[in-house]
Amino acid sequence: MKKIFLPAIILALALSSCVSKKNYKKKVIELQSLDSSYQKVHHELDICLKDKNNNNEKISKLESELEYVKSVSTTLLKQLNDLSIITNSQSESIKKSLENINSKDLYIKGLQKEISRKDSLNMALVLSLKGALKDVNDKDIQINVEGSAVFISISDKMLFKSGSYEISPEAKNVLGKVADVIKAQPNIQFMVEGHTDNKPIFKGQIKDNWDLSVLRATAVVRLLQLNYGIEPNRMIAAGRSEYVSIAPNTTEEGKALNRRTRIVILPELDQFFKLLETK
Repeated sequence: MKKIFLPAIILALALSSCVSKKNYKKKVIELQSLDSSYQKVHHELDICLKDKNNNNEKISKLESELEYVKSVSTTLLKQLNDLSIITNSQSESIKKSLENINSKDLYIKGLQKEISRKDSLNMALVLSLKGALKDVNDKDIQINVEGSAVFISISDKMLFKSGSYEISPEAKNVLGKVADVIKAQPNIQFMVEGHTDNKPIFKGQIKDNWDLSVLRATAVVRLLQLNYGIEPNRMIAAGRSEYVSIAPNTTEEGKALNRRTRIVILPELDQFFKLLETK
């Protein structure tokens, strides 16, 4: 429509005999100006219409996004309200749980401290014993720490004659040195264990290796009490017979190693029991 608008008017004017050439040119210029204005306005109208459509689309999209945000916000608010209710209802329980965790942490640290202290005492005890027995052959007496206990292992050939539970004079001297170290630690308790090889024994009132191992343990305990003044309530006498061997009983060397007496310095278990009782 806009393409044929100007030619049609020009043709009409050309046919009109009453229009002068000068007026004709003037009218043509005016029409051209009007046509230019029309084209401009039409273009602007198209732009406005497009902008309106675009704006309508943008508005529609923004309205959809706004509805989504409102929906999400409502859900989040509900979740926050639910969380707030849960926190309020369980806050005391959570607080108590945290207190229990802190308490357990202190308890574990206390145990670790006691264990460390016990390990330090054991090492000091070992050093004292080795210092007191430095002139004794290492093959006849061995001192070591196993777990939480200190072990003093004395060979059978130093303590007793074969098949006997009578302590030799040399062994009494060694036991006296051990007694001096033990007496300097009045809070520790210890157990004396008798061990034998698997060779059967029938001698006097000794019925078997059980008897022999127990009699040897009680002989050592009795000596420590009567000769060296160690309180009897600190000592335990035990016989292990042939059943806790440290070497095969198939050779004379193995049997000699198995015939021994052990003094076991016991850990201070009652201190740990007291810690456990408080929990």
